[in-house]
Amino acid sequence: MVFSSLAFIYGFLPLCVLLYYATKVMAIRNLTLLLFSYLFYAWGEPFWVLLLAFSSVFDYANGLLIAKFRGTWKAKGFLIGSIVVNFGMLAAFKYGGFLYDNIAYFIKLPFARPEVDLPIGISFYTFQTVSYTLDVYRNEVKAQKNFVAFMMFVSMFPQLVAGPIVRYNAVEDQLLKRDFNWDRIWSGVNRFAFGLFKKVFIANATGALVGKYLDTQLMDLTSPDAWIGITLFSIQLYFDFSGYSDMAIGLARMFGFELEENFRHPYAAISVADFYRRWHISLGRFFRDYVYIPLGGNRRMQDRNIFVVWALTGLWHGASWNFVMWGLYFGVFMLIEKYSMPVLNKTPRFIKHIYTLILIVFSRSIFYYVDFGQLQEFWRHLFYGRAALSEGMVLDLYNHCFLLALAVLLCIPWDEIFPSAEQRLQPAYKWLSLPAVIAMMLVSTVLLVGDTYNPFIYFRF
Repeated sequence: MVFSSLAFIYGFLPLCVLLYYATKVMAIRNLTLLLFSYLFYAWGEPFWVLLLAFSSVFDYANGLLIAKFRGTWKAKGFLIGSIVVNFGMLAAFKYGGFLYDNIAYFIKLPFARPEVDLPIGISFYTFQTVSYTLDVYRNEVKAQKNFVAFMMFVSMFPQLVAGPIVRYNAVEDQLLKRDFNWDRIWSGVNRFAFGLFKKVFIANATGALVGKYLDTQLMDLTSPDAWIGITLFSIQLYFDFSGYSDMAIGLARMFGFELEENFRHPYAAISVADFYRRWHISLGRFFRDYVYIPLGGNRRMQDRNIFVVWALTGLWHGASWNFVMWGLYFGVFMLIEKYSMPVLNKTPRFIKHIYTLILIVFSRSIFYYVDFGQLQEFWRHLFYGRAALSEGMVLDLYNHCFLLALAVLLCIPWDEIFPSAEQRLQPAYKWLSLPAVIAMMLVSTVLLVGDTYNPFIYFRF
């Protein structure tokens, strides 16, 4: 099940909210949210729900044992066990075929290539549970003794299948105590409606155009078509993922949780480093706190640490060399920016912004094409294709001009440009929020009823 489906919006969610608020007893509310979260996951993954349950129970026990034996070799042993088992499962289910292909390239293996479907959300909940046991070991959080609360923390459906990656310390105080607050609930409804609108109205529409130009015969692609096509994919990717994150944050608020932001206007960035402080923030923080800083951070061997983090970031996105290449691409530009900082500081902001957008848009081609042959062919058309827009592209741009203009407007960080505007517009917002929510939900519903194209890109990660 996905958030942007009629079954979820008009069936699953209202029933869950109704039963959740039918009681004031927090233990029953947590149990209700836990059961609905498992139902949500089992809707499309009935078998892999067992893997989710095992990971949750395993690290619930590890957290308690690490706390019990804190300061001894046993605590370290339970931490190592948590890391090995969780990342072992991730390696087996997500990277098994990738490892087989690379080993088989050099030696003949006596068994067939493993063909295992990727359990949805495994990359997210694995990082979630491992970060919990690490934080307990570091004595940064207390081990959670309430079994239902911990199981709910791992499986909570708003963030289960596509993040953001929720750190335990961010919701620790909210697991057993959440106040009923109409303003928070309405804020959640607003955020959900906005995320749904971004996903359905912008991401789905641009995604259809992306498939039309990037999935067709590349030999017919002109250079402007290729650049516009990969730019459209950049728009689709952002509104798809940020829209889903908005929906997740909104849903969490409906149940009393405040999740951290996962995007902050990334296409307004003025450097690659700035871009990734704004894009998929929860993933960046995970690698910073659990990989980059333990390796030495800025103190020692920083260049190596940057490359390790970006290689792992690429690999996290998919079991393919193109993702590793994509990660190292950004590692290289992180180092270039590091050593050219005096020049960058003197460069006009507009130039830095254009430079960043070009690098980001180009990188999406590495992200899009898993096959290196297709990627090379696309690059050939990108740089050496005919220098003319095709008639089809001109017509598509004309037909979607309103959509693309809206996408650009929503990428602009208005809150950064006019920091005091939100406070001044607050009275108007109170009057406009209800009709805005109704309009966004109505438009999204109409589009979902009449459209079968409703993918979510980050499900495959």
